[in-house]
Amino acid sequence: MRPRHQISFRWPNPPFNIVLVEPEIPQNTGNIARLCAATGTVLNLIEPLGFRLTDREVKRAGLDYWDAVEIRRFQNLEKFESDFSKHRKIFFSTSGHRNYTEAEYRPGDCLIFGSESRGLPLELLESHPDDVFNIPMKLENVRSLNLANAASIVLYEALRQSQGFACTETTKR
Repeated sequence: MRPRHQISFRWPNPPFNIVLVEPEIPQNTGNIARLCAATGTVLNLIEPLGFRLTDREVKRAGLDYWDAVEIRRFQNLEKFESDFSKHRKIFFSTSGHRNYTEAEYRPGDCLIFGSESRGLPLELLESHPDDVFNIPMKLENVRSLNLANAASIVLYEALRQSQGFACTETTKR
C-alpha cells in the first residue's frame, strides 16, 4: 500500500452548506456526499429527490463515507428558505451573468445548485439576480457541467477564499 500524507487544514467554522434542489441522479448526490465528507461541508437536500437515499447507486458513489456527512433534508424549497433565512445564499446556474470566482464566499454560506435536468427554478433566480453565478464553459459544446463537478469546483473556490487551505500540519499515514 502506498503511503498517504494527511495534510491538516483550518476548515471554515461554520462550515459551508451545499444545497441540492430536487437532485435526480443518485450517483451525483453520492459523489457530492463524499465531497462533503472530505471537506466538512453540510449537505442539504431539497425534496422531492429523484431517488431514495437507501438506493444502491447513492451508497456506492458515497462509498463508506456516509457516516462522516451531516445531511439535512427539507420537504421543499420554502421550508429550506425559512430555516436558513439568516444565511447568505449563492446560486449557480448557466443563466448566471457573473463568474463563480467573483463571488465573495464566507463560512456558513449556502451554495445552491439545481437539478440535473432543470436547474434552479426561474422564479428563484429572478428573485436573487445579484446572487446568481455561473462556471465558464463552451456552451456550443455542452449544456452544462455535471452537478457533482460543478459543486466541487465552487466549493473548493469558496474554501480557497476563506483561507480553508492554510496548512496546519502534515503527517504520513
